[in-house]
Amino acid sequence: MAMRETNRHAWLAWTWKGLLVALVVLGGLAYGVQSRSGLGVTGLSREMPWGLYISQFTFLVGIGASAVTVLLPYYVHRQKVFERALILGEIVAIIALTQALLCITVDLGKPGRLLNILLYPAPSSLMFWDCLTLGGYLTLSVVGLAATLFAHGGSPAKWVRGLALVTIPWAIGIHIVTALLYAGLAARPAWMTAVLAPRFLATAFASGPALLILLAGFLARAKIFDVGREAVDRLSIIMTYAGAASVLLAALEVFTALYSGVPAAGEHLAYLFLGLDGHTGLVAWTYSSWLLLLLALVVLLVPRLRRRQGLAYAATVAVLVSVLIDKGLCLVTSGFVPSPLGYVRDYRPSLVELGIVVGIYSGGALVFTAACRILLVFCAKAHRYSSTSATSDSTIHALSSPPPTAREPSMATAAPMEN
Repeated sequence: MAMRETNRHAWLAWTWKGLLVALVVLGGLAYGVQSRSGLGVTGLSREMPWGLYISQFTFLVGIGASAVTVLLPYYVHRQKVFERALILGEIVAIIALTQALLCITVDLGKPGRLLNILLYPAPSSLMFWDCLTLGGYLTLSVVGLAATLFAHGGSPAKWVRGLALVTIPWAIGIHIVTALLYAGLAARPAWMTAVLAPRFLATAFASGPALLILLAGFLARAKIFDVGREAVDRLSIIMTYAGAASVLLAALEVFTALYSGVPAAGEHLAYLFLGLDGHTGLVAWTYSSWLLLLLALVVLLVPRLRRRQGLAYAATVAVLVSVLIDKGLCLVTSGFVPSPLGYVRDYRPSLVELGIVVGIYSGGALVFTAACRILLVFCAKAHRYSSTSATSDSTIHALSSPPPTAREPSMATAAPMEN
């Protein structure tokens, strides 16, 4: 029976890997079509220069920045319950940032154009600072993860804490700079708001922990890696209040736009919630995002509902999907409606765009599947270290204890005497 179960798990694992490889190949073929034919095979246009690629870039940068939700409690507040969640968070951050850079690469049309930012640096450009912060944070994350994994007994060296103290503000900075890229465009009033950066951070600190909770539940169920119940509960608290903060910030934007009576801001909201000039491409997506997030907050804030494990996981999925719809589709594309000349145009991604994005996400899932072996090695190493430490402590205790005397018998001889 055990052999049959093992064979079944092996078959499922190879099927999963084969499916991911097939999707990666499909994404590569789609990118080949785009490379040969140009961006004309996408749904982009002069009125809609940014689409699915930039939207997914924005979402993935938030996932990468959310690693601060485990870095800060562990290294600053010394909460050891986040020790294993830290490893998982850093792996997810590295994969998400790599996927974000791939989204930028495919959006440029030719990968070589990405080097122009380094060959011809322009400090006055926010794009330059965005690439600089992303590359720096990715490097810091890789070094921190390597130091943690290769540390003796899974305990990082002292200098790693100093590295983490640099990484934490850097992680927050990458999403702030990304938000400023949008907020600095005066011709796009939908983005030109001071609360865009805080809203980006709030949604990042909601979606990132949501993804970590779901991955932690899957890994624990598969008996691969267990981050601990207390760490999951604290991540759930962070996710809940960050989601509530994102709702508050979005509501403030709606109130400001409607109460001020600024036509451009009102038209933007009308396009999202009601449609504009017969164009209703994002109405269903907007209501779906808000409804999912509000229902999830109801479940997560009511203790009686939150204690139901299945309902809590469903609420976590709802938070992640809500932020994905908001930042991964609605936020970017709606910012171009209406255009500065008053044109209204719905954006629909082409099959080529969808294929490339699916390939990027499948590649990230494939890398994470391979990283599960790293988690297994880390668990085995930590277990050996804890066993060795426990044996050493018991030996030291035995050597340091004075030998029993005649008046003070040992526990082994005291029991027969009482009988």
